[in-house]
Amino acid sequence: MRPDAGPDDASLVRASLQGDPEAFAVLISRHAPSVLSVTTRMLGRAADAEDVAQDTFVSAYKALPRFQFEAKFSTWLYRIAVNKCTDVLRARRPGVVSLDSTDTDEGDWPAVDEATPYGELERLELASELDRNIQALPPLYRESFVLKHIEGLSYDEMSGILGVPRDTLKMRVYKARALLCRSLSHLEGVR
Repeated sequence: MRPDAGPDDASLVRASLQGDPEAFAVLISRHAPSVLSVTTRMLGRAADAEDVAQDTFVSAYKALPRFQFEAKFSTWLYRIAVNKCTDVLRARRPGVVSLDSTDTDEGDWPAVDEATPYGELERLELASELDRNIQALPPLYRESFVLKHIEGLSYDEMSGILGVPRDTLKMRVYKARALLCRSLSHLEGVR
């Protein structure tokens, strides 16, 4: 059975609460890619992200009896994941990262045909640089940016996950974009 086929999340939560172990397994397979995406984008380190994603599902399972059926399961799960990421980020020693500096001087890159292996390599390097700069964002801006632009959530969904007013989230996303534009301004075509 495909994870997105079959009963809705609320039915699976009810079945899980009644002792059906397969119901929670379906919830995990249905939501694991999204949770891992959020944890990876917020934490940067694959090992940390996988640990936090797994911990998110363990915590969700333990807290399942307290799930409020008025909320969407995915929103509740995202909130757990974001809170776990925030805990990990707080535990890390804060380092000073300048968003204005670059490690290398990569001024004028030649135009590249995307179809060549070199073009693919350049695309991967640009994606990697974008990921590094997302990781350098302050945590509040990073979580808002990731939920909006990576996960594609609406501001209402984000507000439900983070417990923050929509206007505050809009400002955080705006500031995150501004910081990213400034830190990536050395690349051609970034404005």
